[in-house]
Amino acid sequence: MLSRVAESLYWINRYVERAENISRFLEVSEAMALDCPPGSAEPWLPLIDASGDRELFDRLYPDGGPTDVVRFLVREPGNPSSIVNCIATARENARQIREVITTEMWEQINDIYLTLKESDHFWRLPAQEQLHEVRRACQLFYGVTDATLSRDLSWQFSKLGRLVERADKTSRILDVKYFLLLPSPEEVGGVLDELQWISLLRSAGAYQMFRQSQQRAIEPKAVAAFLLLDPIFPRSVRYCLEGLSKSLRVIRGNPVPGPPDDLECLSGLMLANWSYVRIDELIGRGLHEAIDQFQSDLNRLHGLISDRYFDTVIHASQSPACVQSGAGETQSMDASSSSAAFPSPLSTASSSPACAPA
Repeated sequence: MLSRVAESLYWINRYVERAENISRFLEVSEAMALDCPPGSAEPWLPLIDASGDRELFDRLYPDGGPTDVVRFLVREPGNPSSIVNCIATARENARQIREVITTEMWEQINDIYLTLKESDHFWRLPAQEQLHEVRRACQLFYGVTDATLSRDLSWQFSKLGRLVERADKTSRILDVKYFLLLPSPEEVGGVLDELQWISLLRSAGAYQMFRQSQQRAIEPKAVAAFLLLDPIFPRSVRYCLEGLSKSLRVIRGNPVPGPPDDLECLSGLMLANWSYVRIDELIGRGLHEAIDQFQSDLNRLHGLISDRYFDTVIHASQSPACVQSGAGETQSMDASSSSAAFPSPLSTASSSPACAPA
């Protein structure tokens, strides 16, 4: 497989996952703003912090209010991670590898793109309906991909992109709740506090599954444990890390003699750290510090994946994705054929996410 193809598959799924997450965050915030008591802080600016784009937002909208937040996250041309730009970039990557993805995948991503770009009817819908349609369209793309794409390297790189983005957004939205949305001490455990924790679970698509697994009142510690450490919820950090580790093992192929490389070490350590830790220990050490370290590790993991499979020529002895040429020579994934450079989207608030390809 060419590195250009692997990179496109990775980023198609990252951008679709990002658009789906942003639409769900906004959908829940719209509902929460209606339920918040008069005088309480509206849940808008924390969404910018959760996306890691606060500096860019402040530069584009110095007096940013709720309307500005929605515009910035949905259709702001200057925001590479707006929903419209995410779908446009995913569609452009899909267009470049039409021969690799299935017809159904192309039709679905193209349909989302055309709806956002050319449908006047769509933009006349109420905001909640717009966000609902985007979320459903992205989820339909997941379903089409799962139902039609063979479980080969194309599937594994697609899965990598989806899980990296999902783990990133789950940890970010939890971090925002703990440090930006905490109510005053007298409100802890009150109606507003419970409303915010419910909104957090809904933002992660986790409310019903949390209720089924935790048959008791909603408590911050239980919510954090579910979103970070639950082994079977598909959006928890632990579940995403398990999926990442499995996909990397498949991509790597047969074990190579010698010590593990940096990518194998980091993925294994991250999985172990988040599989064999208790929530009390995380909170005791500082949940923010733990999530901050996870973000740093995830950013580094993305960089190692990019260096190994997208940006550099890989030695045949290290590459699990080698192909045999007609002359019998082993050829590694061809990084020089990549048509676009993608900076890391796992940005902090001081850096912008990945740019769309030229």
